[in-house]
Amino acid sequence: MNVISKIASWYFQRNSLPYWGILAVDSMLIIFSGLLANYLVCGASAFIGHFWSLLLELVVMQIPFFIGFKLFHTYSGIIRYSSFVDLGRVFLANLVGVSITYLAFVVFPHGLGPIISVKALLYILLIGTLLLWLVRVVVKIVFDTYSVSQKTYRVFIYGTRHGGISVAKSIRNDVSRKYIVKGFVTPDVKMKGKYLMGEPVFIDDDQLVHTMRMKNITRIIVSPWQADHFRTREQLINELINNNIKIKMMPEIENLDINADLQHYQFHEVEIEDLLPRERIDIDMDSIASQLRDKVVLITGAAGSIGSEMVHQVALFNPRKMILVDQAETPMHDIRLMMARKFPTIDTVFVVASITNTTCMEQLFADHRPDYVFHAAAYKHVPMMEDNPAMAVQNNVLGTHVIADLAVKYGTKKFVMVSTDKAVNPTNVMGCSKRICEIYCQSLNKAIAEGGTDAPLTQVDGTPAVTQFVTTRFGNVLGSNGSVIPLFREQIKRGGPITVTHPDIIRYFMLIPEACKLVLEAGTIGHGGEIFVFDMGKPVKIVDLAKRMIALSHAPNVKIEFTGLREGEKLFEEVLNDAEQTKPTKHPKIMVASVREYDYKDVLANEERLIRASYTYDDMAIVRIMKEIVPEYISNNSKYSVLDS
Repeated sequence: MNVISKIASWYFQRNSLPYWGILAVDSMLIIFSGLLANYLVCGASAFIGHFWSLLLELVVMQIPFFIGFKLFHTYSGIIRYSSFVDLGRVFLANLVGVSITYLAFVVFPHGLGPIISVKALLYILLIGTLLLWLVRVVVKIVFDTYSVSQKTYRVFIYGTRHGGISVAKSIRNDVSRKYIVKGFVTPDVKMKGKYLMGEPVFIDDDQLVHTMRMKNITRIIVSPWQADHFRTREQLINELINNNIKIKMMPEIENLDINADLQHYQFHEVEIEDLLPRERIDIDMDSIASQLRDKVVLITGAAGSIGSEMVHQVALFNPRKMILVDQAETPMHDIRLMMARKFPTIDTVFVVASITNTTCMEQLFADHRPDYVFHAAAYKHVPMMEDNPAMAVQNNVLGTHVIADLAVKYGTKKFVMVSTDKAVNPTNVMGCSKRICEIYCQSLNKAIAEGGTDAPLTQVDGTPAVTQFVTTRFGNVLGSNGSVIPLFREQIKRGGPITVTHPDIIRYFMLIPEACKLVLEAGTIGHGGEIFVFDMGKPVKIVDLAKRMIALSHAPNVKIEFTGLREGEKLFEEVLNDAEQTKPTKHPKIMVASVREYDYKDVLANEERLIRASYTYDDMAIVRIMKEIVPEYISNNSKYSVLDS
C-alpha cells in the first residue's frame, strides 16, 4: 500500500503526462486488445502459429486508431480529470479506428498477414474501449483517494437535484482538491435515505448539526439555488455557527443557469450580509432598458454607496452618455477607473463638484441636457447633521432645489430622488431635511402638471416644463459607508467592545444592489408626483446582528456595550407616517405613499426662508424653521427638543 501511495504521490505532484505518453499507453492497450481478440476468435494454436505476423498487422493498425485519437483528442486531456464526456470520446475514437481498419481490409483483402475477421474487430472495439476506460477510471479513483491532504475539508452541500449536483461536480473537478463532498442536505423529506453521486442525502432537521459533527464535517456549502431558503433557517444557521461549522456561499449572480459550470466561481465564507433573510427582487429589465438605452443620464452622489451602484446598474443598459457628479475626489477617481475597465464604450463625464455650485451645475445641464436624473447626493449621517443643521440644509435642501430646478429648465424627462425612511415622522435634522426635499419635488411636479408658467416651471426656451418628479424611500442598506455592519466589523477587529445604542433598537436592511434595482424600477413605473416606499422585509434587532457577527468572527471574547440612543435616533424606523397610506403598484415590493400635497408657492417661500437662515449658522433658528415646515418633526434625545414645547 505504501508503494502505491508513493507512486500516486509522485505522479500527481506532476502537472500531467505528456500527450505522447497517453498516446503510447492507449496504443499498447489497443495492441493488447487485438491479441486477446484474436486469441478468443481463432483459438490458442492458430494464435501462437501466427503471433508475429499478427503483431505486425496490429502495429500497422495503429495508423487508423491514431486518426481516431486525433479526431477526438483523447490524448489531450488530463486523465485524472476524466469525465463521461471523455469516455464517450474514447469510444468514438476506437469506433473510427475499427471502421477505417475494416475498410482497409476490404480494399486490401490480403493485408500484411493473417486477415483479422470482422468478429475480431468487434472484439477489439469492445475490449479496447473497456481497457481505455478502465485506465482512466482507475487513475481518477487513485487521484481522488491519494490527493486528499490535510488542507482538504469534508463538506456537505445544502441543496440537491440539479443545483446541488452542479456544486458537487464543480468541487470534484476542482484542481486544488480543497473540498471533498461527503453528503447532501435538503428540506425535502422525500429525499431521505437517497444517494446522489454515491453520497447520502440528509434531511434539514434538528439532528443535522449533530450528524455533521459525528461525521467530522467542517464546512457546509450552500447551493446558489437554495440560498434564499437557507437564509430563512435562522436556528440552523445559529447551530452551525455555534458548532464552528463554516458556511460557504457563492456571490449572487444574476440569472444563473441551473446547468452552469460553477468551477469558475469561488465559494466564500459567509459574511453577515449573506445570512440576513430577504426575498429575491426581480425587476422589469426590458422596461428599464427601453427607457435608459441611448439616453443621457446624470447621477449625483455618484461616488457614494448608493450612487456608485446606480452608476454600475445604469451602465448595464447602455445609455448614450453618463454624467457623474460628486464632490469626493478620490472615490470619483475609483469610479472613473471602474468605468474604464467595465464600460469603456460608454461616453462618461466625471465632474468633481458640489451640487450646490449653481454655475457649475447650470453649465453641466446646458452642455449635456440629461434625459434622466438620479439624485443620490446627500449628507446622511444622523449625528453629524444633528451637530451641523446649516450644512444639512445647504447640501440636502439647497442642493436638491438647484438640481430639480435645472432639470425642469433643461427639459429632463424624469427626476428620481433617493430619500430615506428617516424622512417619515422625522426625529432628527437629517431626516427632516430629506422630508423637505420630498415636499419640494412633489410640489414642483404638481405645479408643472397644473401648467404653471412662472420660472422655474418652464424650460429655458419658454416652453412648458415636461419633467416628472419621482421620490423613493427605503431604509438602511447593507455595507453602505458608515453603516452599522462595517462599524461592528472594525470594532471586532480591534477586539471590541461592539457598541449598540439600545438593546431594543431595530432596523430594516436591504442590499445596495437590491435597493438600486427598486429605484430604477420605481423610476420606470412612476408618472410624476409619487413617493414610492419599498417593502424592506423583516426588521433586524441590532443586538442580535452584533451577536451573530461576533459568532461568525470566531472571537468569543468580544463584548457588547450599550451606549444609549444618540441625538435624534429612533428605536425603529417607519416608511409611512400616521396619516399616510399606501397603494400597490405592479411590483410587489414597491408601494405608493398617499401623502399630503403642498402648494408650490408656499413651499418655495418656506425653502427660501430656510436657506437664508442656514447662512446665519444659528442652529436653533434653522431647526425652528424646519419644524415649522415639517410639523411632524419631533426631536428625540436632542438639544432641539426644547423647540417642540
